[in-house]
Amino acid sequence: MQEYDVVVIGGGPAGLAAAISVKEEGVDSILILERDTQLGGILNQCIHNGFGLHTFKEELTGPEYAQRFIDKVKDMNIPYKLNTMVLDLNKDKVITAVNEEDGIIEIKAKSVILSMGCRERPRGAINIPGSRCAGIYTAGSAQKFVNVEGYMPGKEVVILGSGDIGLIMARRMTLEGAKVKAVIELLPYSSGLKRNIVQCLDDFGIPLKLSHTVTDIKGKERVEGVTIAKVGKDRKVIKGTEEYIPCDTLLLSVGLLPENELSRKAEVKLSNITGGPIVDESLETNVDGIFACGNVLHVHDLVDNVTIESVNAGKSAAKYVNGKRFDGGKIEVLAVDGVRYTVPQYINPQNVNESIDVRFRVGDVFKDSFISVYFDDVREMHIKKRILTPGEMEKVKITRALLDKYPDCKKITIKVEGK
Repeated sequence: MQEYDVVVIGGGPAGLAAAISVKEEGVDSILILERDTQLGGILNQCIHNGFGLHTFKEELTGPEYAQRFIDKVKDMNIPYKLNTMVLDLNKDKVITAVNEEDGIIEIKAKSVILSMGCRERPRGAINIPGSRCAGIYTAGSAQKFVNVEGYMPGKEVVILGSGDIGLIMARRMTLEGAKVKAVIELLPYSSGLKRNIVQCLDDFGIPLKLSHTVTDIKGKERVEGVTIAKVGKDRKVIKGTEEYIPCDTLLLSVGLLPENELSRKAEVKLSNITGGPIVDESLETNVDGIFACGNVLHVHDLVDNVTIESVNAGKSAAKYVNGKRFDGGKIEVLAVDGVRYTVPQYINPQNVNESIDVRFRVGDVFKDSFISVYFDDVREMHIKKRILTPGEMEKVKITRALLDKYPDCKKITIKVEGK
């Protein structure tokens, strides 16, 4: 059995940043396991710009952003295994993996960082009626076909879901000569970033139909068209609002799910809302020495935030290897009244040096509202927000001074308030 101090599962932006952070903390015994043929993860197919404004203070494409971290991993001589699928992980931090070169390998780690990213919901997860014809892709699959493989998935396109990948693919398909007929969104608001709605839809005259869904797919061998209809507040179809759109391709951008099969095997507790692990301020899960970061923890809007989070996970894993334990008095962080979830879900005040960022998403669109933070029943923050949307991640900074002010605090509550 091979032994390492820290094993990072996943060589995308989260895993790379975490591994570099571990090395910078003075831990040399590291291994990155990546199932793809190259490091970089999903960024390798995200050839649009807009990455790195926070991390590098310049605008980069996805591959350029990833390459900065890949170069650093190589410069620091951090070992990694490509084409390596992790089959099992248990709570004792024993990893079973397989690749062509080594066959089946077992690795014992002192600490494990989970950075497996997320996956897209397929058609089967949303139960669209209609024929099982060709021409239906997830937006990420279409992105890989166009940007990496050099294939066009279709010429006349309808996109279901207005997540960021769907919006970006609306623009990408248009630039490659396809006609994007419409982006259809079940909710009364887009789940993507505002800048993507403007740059990817508005700038190209692509209609966004909110409170609509696809009710039927027509076509025998290949998609011939889809029927869409309006939905009410209960998200049920309103009869008589059906509209038929001829097309040869349907792209699905209907949500991302953190990839946590391995986490479950290791008995890591998962959040019912994010689908990712429940963590504390050090990004440690309920399993001693297993940390999580990036989209496997919760789906991010910006890769820069993934990097910040992953650097912190790396620092925590290095401290753990060097003997630090993160248990102690825990304050529960609660999301209520319009706030869907928070990360972290627990804070150990003694592990906070100066401050900690609590990231969260709201569950609806709120205008001219306040984000309020309560320590037990005392309101300590009341931050005016012109607009809050589910597509944009928010954060509040909890300082060590505030934690010291309430030494007996049992819960911190974050909520949306009207005044």
